[in-house]
Amino acid sequence: MASKVTSAVMRQGLRVLGVAIRTEKAVFAAAVLASALYGGMTVASAWALGWATENVVMPAFADGDVTTGALWTGVLLIMGTALLKAGGVAGRRILAGVMQYRMQARSRREVTKQYLRLPLSWHHRHPTGQLLSNASSDAEAAWAPLAPLPMAVGVIVMLFTAAIAMVLTDPVLALVGFLIFPAIAVLNLIYQRRLSPLATRAQQLKAEVSEIAHESFDGALVVKTLGREALETDRFRRRAHELRDANIAVGRVRGLFDPLLEALPTLGVLAVLAVGAVRLSGGAIDSGELVQVAYLFTLLAFPIRALGWVLAELPRSVVGWERVQAVLDAEGSMEYGQAAVTGGAPAELEVEGVSYAYGTAEVLHDVTFDVPAGRTVALVGPTGSGKSTLVQLLVRLVDPAAGRVLLDGVDLRELAYGGVAGSVALVPQQTFLFDDSVRGNVALGTEVGDEDVWAALRLAQADGFVARLGSGLDTRVGERGATLSGGQRQRLALARAVARRPRLLILDDATSSVDPQVEAKILAGLRDDARSDDASTVVVVAYRMATIALADEVVYLDRGRVVDRGPHDELLRRCAGYRNLVTAYEREEAERAAINEAEEEEVSA
Repeated sequence: MASKVTSAVMRQGLRVLGVAIRTEKAVFAAAVLASALYGGMTVASAWALGWATENVVMPAFADGDVTTGALWTGVLLIMGTALLKAGGVAGRRILAGVMQYRMQARSRREVTKQYLRLPLSWHHRHPTGQLLSNASSDAEAAWAPLAPLPMAVGVIVMLFTAAIAMVLTDPVLALVGFLIFPAIAVLNLIYQRRLSPLATRAQQLKAEVSEIAHESFDGALVVKTLGREALETDRFRRRAHELRDANIAVGRVRGLFDPLLEALPTLGVLAVLAVGAVRLSGGAIDSGELVQVAYLFTLLAFPIRALGWVLAELPRSVVGWERVQAVLDAEGSMEYGQAAVTGGAPAELEVEGVSYAYGTAEVLHDVTFDVPAGRTVALVGPTGSGKSTLVQLLVRLVDPAAGRVLLDGVDLRELAYGGVAGSVALVPQQTFLFDDSVRGNVALGTEVGDEDVWAALRLAQADGFVARLGSGLDTRVGERGATLSGGQRQRLALARAVARRPRLLILDDATSSVDPQVEAKILAGLRDDARSDDASTVVVVAYRMATIALADEVVYLDRGRVVDRGPHDELLRRCAGYRNLVTAYEREEAERAAINEAEEEEVSA
């Protein structure tokens, strides 16, 4: 079974290398040529040393004199082969690095592009830590064997060249040396069978550790406030210890086999010297030939290891490749049409028979309503009624299972790429700010001048606190806006949306962290702004009575269906569910006030 797994890993690993070679043909070919130059010069250096021994060193010992021509010839031969060998090493390493890092960068770009292409529903099914691991450590691991690959190919050239040189020099010594190569091959095979499952497990655990770490960091507020530090630390520690043990197991196998792989060529040198000494004493070879063959074996010891390095990286490469390919092969992309929205501001929104389900759980069923251009409609409903899912459909983060969402009479699915984003802006309940300046977070890469930024901040009632910040628009807000309060973050997010002058503005409970007085000013500002030439149609998910009362019409949702719709006052009179929901806050406040009053009267009595 282990043999089958190893063979499968080997075949898959070679296919991965084939992808890299086909992608970077020119760079790989140049790297292999440089490696072949290194291999050829390695063999040539052994011949040069043998020639120098026979023609310079031995005459010096025998006669005590060396001709200038022979000395300079030996020096030039040794220096020339050394310089060419160094050039081959430099070219091989540089080009191998270029090939490896290009492939890693290409994989990261492809993975990131795929993340942007896949719908939000796909992202909901995959942890963020896993996605980070796919784009970082998995992409790196997939192409790790490319660093030693050109050297390994050059080693093959070197071995053939060395074999020919040794046979031409002395067939008997060559035969002694050849006995070492099968032993190295068998040892490498055993090495890979032992290492492959361990390296695979270690790479998988690395991704799992990354997932746990990201989840803990992302949920730092929950971890801190609920006192889960010890539990999260223990959860991370257990998986980190598993990774540690897996890496130690890999290290133990390498620690066992690396010395053996290092020792075999050395044993070959000793065998060559032992047999060569006998043949030298019998006059079958001269001292230069013996030195040439022995030195050649000493040079081959290290390069042969490159084959082992490539084989050792293949299991980890296969795991990284498979995890990256799982993302690249993922289905569920959003298709776009060629239509463009031709209506003027504000936009008209229509929702026709929309249904949506998460798996088998239906969240929305046959939802139908419309929002005339320039009007403000409040979506109201109890928790779990499908409001946030409906908001995602309105901005086409997901597509409905049935029905249509139309903007100015055009189905969102028929719009060209960027058509929805160019006309619709969403301010979600969960506000996200980048670790950038206030200006950067409001403009967010668009050509928005400071005057327009300040105008958006005024509309969002954020200009006051921004003016009081140390550097005004240039003040950095920290990661996720950590230096600001929840209400300030929401107001900046609202300013970011209105700065784009959207034709349809959707607020998903986007002022829940804002004081009621400030919220009233914001909504009043949006209502006043609706009278301008570049007004927005507004859809707001709301809970507060004051917010709902500002809407022209209310759509009341319950259990994924539109139960009723109409002006706020009319729904209060005719819809009991709506009345109970929107007056719950006021009733609670009244009950609390009554309890406090009763307690005060009891104390005074």
